[in-house]
Order: sequence, then C-alpha cells, then structure tokens
Amino acid sequence: MHLSIERSDVGRSVERLSAALFGPKRVAVVGASRDPKKIGHIVVDNLRKAGYPGEVIPVNPKGGMIAGAVAEESLTVAYERHGDIDLAVVAVPAPAVPAVAEEAGRIGVRALIVLSAGFKETGQEGREREAALVRAKSQYGMRVLGPNVIGVIDTHTPLNASFAADFPDAGEIAAVSQSGAVLLSMLDWAKREGMGFSRMLSIGNKADLDEADLLLLLEPDAQSRVILMYLEDVKDGRRFVDIARQVTTRKPIIVLKSGTSELGMRAALSHTGALAGSDRAYEAAFRRAGVIRARSMQELFDLAWAFRSPTRPMGRRVAVVTNAGGGGILTVDQLDREKLRMASLGQETIERLRTVLPPAASVLGPVDVLGDARADRYAAALQAVLADPGVDSAIVLLCPTAAAEPAATAQVIVDAQAAHPDKPLFAVLLGGAQMAEAEMILRRRRIPTYPFPERAVTALARLTAHALKGRAPASDAGDGPSDPGTDGRAADETFVDAASRATAIEVLQAVRADRRKALLSGEALRVLEAYGVPTAKAHLARSADEAAAFAQAIGGPVALKIASPSILHKTDIGGVKLGLRSAEAVRRAYAEIVDAAARRAPDAVVYGVEVQAMLPPGHEVFVGMMRDPTFGPLIVFGAGGVFVNVLEDVSCRLAEGLDRRVAAEMIGETKIYRILKGYRGAPPVDVAVLEALLVRVARLALDVDDLFEIDLNPVLASSEGVWAVDAKMTLHEGGSGQESGRAGDG
Repeated sequence: MHLSIERSDVGRSVERLSAALFGPKRVAVVGASRDPKKIGHIVVDNLRKAGYPGEVIPVNPKGGMIAGAVAEESLTVAYERHGDIDLAVVAVPAPAVPAVAEEAGRIGVRALIVLSAGFKETGQEGREREAALVRAKSQYGMRVLGPNVIGVIDTHTPLNASFAADFPDAGEIAAVSQSGAVLLSMLDWAKREGMGFSRMLSIGNKADLDEADLLLLLEPDAQSRVILMYLEDVKDGRRFVDIARQVTTRKPIIVLKSGTSELGMRAALSHTGALAGSDRAYEAAFRRAGVIRARSMQELFDLAWAFRSPTRPMGRRVAVVTNAGGGGILTVDQLDREKLRMASLGQETIERLRTVLPPAASVLGPVDVLGDARADRYAAALQAVLADPGVDSAIVLLCPTAAAEPAATAQVIVDAQAAHPDKPLFAVLLGGAQMAEAEMILRRRRIPTYPFPERAVTALARLTAHALKGRAPASDAGDGPSDPGTDGRAADETFVDAASRATAIEVLQAVRADRRKALLSGEALRVLEAYGVPTAKAHLARSADEAAAFAQAIGGPVALKIASPSILHKTDIGGVKLGLRSAEAVRRAYAEIVDAAARRAPDAVVYGVEVQAMLPPGHEVFVGMMRDPTFGPLIVFGAGGVFVNVLEDVSCRLAEGLDRRVAAEMIGETKIYRILKGYRGAPPVDVAVLEALLVRVARLALDVDDLFEIDLNPVLASSEGVWAVDAKMTLHEGGSGQESGRAGDG
C-alpha cells in the first residue's frame, strides 16, 4: 500500500472516524448498569465526571436512571428519541456483542468501542464470535475498536469512554497500548510523575482498527506531539511501516515492543533463519519507519520526557555542568557508551568560566561548580557554556548539598533554556524529597528531568540520533546500485531486464517441477547470476571422471562440494574439498565426498558433486534473506564462514527501500567492516560491489515472492572483487515459482 496514491480518501475517512471516536456529539453506553462496580456503570460515570460536553445515553433493557442519566431500553430506542449516535461503547457479555453490533449498524452508529472480553483470545467459539462482529461492522460500514479494550480517553475534548479508575492530566503525549493493563499502569504512573496525555487508547484484539489505523488518527491531532505505543505484535507489517514512515515526518513515535522470541524451529534450519529472528525483523521495520524503540517501560517514559521537549540538538557535543564530581564522571562515562561527545569548550568560554567560578572549580572537563554552589553560580556557568558555539546540548546535575537551592536552580535552568532555545537542556536531580519542587518546575516548562545521569544521557542520545537522522539527506529508494558484472567489479547498468527475470523464474519452476523446495547450489547461483550478482560458477558432476573433466577445463585449483537439497551445511558432513589441482586428486575427493554423504546423511538425495574454480584469497562474509511473515523480506549481512551463527556479527534491514546508502549503513554497522576497509596494511575490499550485491539480493526478494529464504555463505570479498561462492535458496510451501507483481518496478 502506498498511501500517497490514496491520501485524499484516507484523509476523509480519518476525519470521519476521528470525529466519532474523539469528538462525538452523542455517546451510547450499551450494557450500562446501576451497580457502581460494573463496567457499564463506570463508563457512564467516567463520561460525566470528565466533563464530556455531548449527550450520554445509557442503554439498559430496564430503563431508569443510571449514574445520573436517563437510560433507554435499546440502541434503536435511543436513536429514535435522541437522533444520530456517533459512538457506542459496548459493555455486554461477549455472546451478546454480535447482535449489538448488528443493531448499531442498522441505526447508523459510526463507531463501536467493544470493551467486552471473550473473543479470539479464548478459543474457537470466541474466534467465531469475533468473526460475526467483523461481518456486522463490514456490512454497515462501521469501525470497531476492540474487542477486549479499556476504551478511549481524550483529555482535550474532554472524553473518558473507558473504565479506567482515573482521568489523566491534559498533555501533549498520546498513548496506544495493545494491553489494557499496561495502559492503566501508564496512566497511574503518569499521574504520580506529572506527565499529561492528549489521548489514550487500547487496541485489544484488533478485530478492525489496529495500530496503523490509530497512527493515522493521531497524525493530524495538534494536541498530540509525541506518540507512545506498547505493542505485542503488528497486524499488517507493510501497512504499518508505510503509515509510520508518513507519521514520523511530523511527530516522533516511540514503541515498546514485547515478545522478542525468534521465529522458531524452522528458522534454525539455516544461517539466515537463525540470524533473522522476529525481533530483528521488528528492529529493521522500526528503523525503516523512523520509529524510536524503547527497551523497557522506564525507557519508554524517559524518552517521552525527552521528545516532549520542543528543542532538538544540532550535533553530538554535550556540555556537563555539575555540583557533584562523581555525578559528572558517571555522566561522561555514559556519554562515551552512547557515542556522544563531551563538548570541548572554546578558550573564550574557559576564560569566562574562570572569572565567574571559584578557583577550585573545574572548567576543562565537566564544569564542576563545586558542592557549595547556589543558584547564581549555576546561572553564570550555564550562561557561559550555552553561549559556546562548540556546544550542541547540555546536561545539568544538581546534588542536594546543604548549600544547594533546588527550586531556584530549577528556575535558572528554565531561564537558560529560554535564552538558548536551539540547545536542549536536560536536568539530573540527584535526590528524592528535596528535589520534588524543582522537578515539577522543570517538567511544567518541558525540561526533561531524570533522577540518574545514565538515564538522562541515554534519552539525550536517542533524541540526538533522531534529530540528526531527520536532517540527513533522504535516501532515494529509486536509485539502484551500479550493476556488478560477472568479473566481480561494478558496472554502470542498474536495470534488471525482463529476460534476466525470466531466467531466474525458469530455474525456480524447474525446481518445483522436480518436487523440491530447496535449490541446489548451482541452481541458486544461476538465479543470482540472472540478477547480476557476481558468482563463482558451479558445474554439476555426476561421476568422478566428469568432475575431473570439469576441473581440467577450468584449468586451475578447484573446489568440490556435495550437491544435495537435503544437506544445508556441507562442511558439517565432510561435503567440501578445497584446493584440488590434479585429476587424481579430484577423483579421490569426489569419492570421499559421496562416501561421507552416504555415511553421515544416508537419507539425503544426492544429485552429484559441484566443481568450482578456486577464487583469489579474500574475507568471508554472509548475505541472507528471510521472508518475515509480518514485514516481508528481510536482508541480513555480516561476518561469514563456519562461525556465522556463533559470532552473530550481523546487520538487518527490510528489503523494501534497501538502496546503496542503506546497504552501506548495513556493512558499516558490522565488526568485520573494520577488516574489509583494510587492516594492518591489507588492501581494502571493493565495498561498492558488496553494496550492489546486497541491493541485488533485495531486489530479487521483492520481485519473486515465491523465494522464502536465501543463504549466501561464503561471499568472498577482496580487493579484486566480490563473489557469491556458495548459495542456498528455498521456496515457499506450495507456490508457483512465479515473480510477484513488484517485478516491473525494476
């Protein structure tokens, strides 16, 4: 889905849904109860207590008064007596929900919030019940949030269509949670910490509206400057990435993703599967979308405070001002870990600091204003430091010494930020009760404030990385790589023509016709060659004499490898022989390989032995592709050879949008890159060809949906070129061997 094509239709749909969910003129609560402990009563009460300006209509078959409002016997009666109902909150037992949805659809309700549990999370009967709910909403064009949700809160309407025990303070942060319990915990924690919210929503089972839909709803909301999300999974991966990429150009999205297990036993059958677990796929998807990922609930809120600040750093140079030497050292240590830099103050700044600080104060590392510093000394130091052009941001630490003036110093920090709005100022209040007033002063003025330096530095590092990435030149995914020719060097042509694609598809169809899912290495190399990937050509020999003849034709040292779709890791069974020079050595190696396969993999189907020319010495790297069930093809790069799974020196990206710039990022993130650049006098690898190879593999994965997995190990990289030496490819179960509709994108 490319949203730019459908933007006007999407926009109108979002406006209608937003009005129904967040600004309804009339809300019906179906299942309203007279019992104050029941959810149906709590929702009506919450709507009224929040100050909702519209009409609240409790719906209960017995009528009467509920939480101060007149109840109607049914949704239909409510419609007849009151008019159009924008939003219906459903709090009836699960078996009754489909009938309520049907009735709501008939009278034109625009949106349902289904609080009830007891759907697909409970088994087959629940799944059937949820399917009936979806049928009803589809028939009448309603939208449904839930089932199994807490509800919806908008502090600016105000609206509290939920059964939360409290109503949040108004703020600029929107929260979306797949877990109702997590959302309630966030609300309670935020009340204590003084964090306000604009909107809070739980999404539950996502029978209809999912996380991508809610991002579309929050994007145009001027009150929501930051979006926090707790997710356990993503319903439609590619749509989520498309929409999140759109939203993150306007406001940050911070996601806490739980459930970081690997893809499972199937993944362990290959290097790619073992390395490209589901969490790496999410990591790559978030990166592609521009989403900031939190690793814990604590970090989620730490980042919320940071991104709530309207100021963004222009670089990585951080000044530190402290009245505690130990706190300053801890801060500098964390700056190094987070790849930020201690700002080198200019000579003019240093001289100025020496005139306003006591002689014992330190001005060359962290600026230590000493333990007896009062607010005026902090003011002088901050004024000097923030005026320095070599400072991009600053962290101020305050320890509760007997001389400290926390509240007055907090006001100094606020004034310093106002005087230098282009440089973020983070505060670390090293204490507890004595810092409470100072903390509230700072947070009310949107100064990110933390109890420990490590948390402040980590949050500033994430804010800095996000800001700098936003200012970097955008990647143009339409720019393809230079085409690597068969000699392993880059050529100019970037287009993969129809004939080349047809060659690749022909190989895959032949594998299907042979009733196989796994390609032989030689077949996989032919597919790669069709896509312009440089390879070491393999010749399939079915006898020792044929192998010797191929070796003689090659005319140099050769390698022999078992050719069997059943044997994924050839070296494990003695299926590889290298550096063979004579015909006799080739014949002997052929016999040894076939014998080893018979002994150690007796059930394997062996097609023969592949003969390849030995290539110039080089570094072994790994390139792989795994088709993730949520986000589509994922490309993996890293150190190769027999230790690929042990070292796990890898970088991952989605194939979608993988161009030369992204490929360069991938390569540069790995430890082996330091070796590829040239190490201790060794010549550097032709990295440009390696980048092109990654892009070509990504293009192949996007063009041919039938390919499930690609495993290139090793790819031999040297100053003379880059070649895929051994290749494994597997196809989906079923499948046709056909190219996808993306093939024409070129």
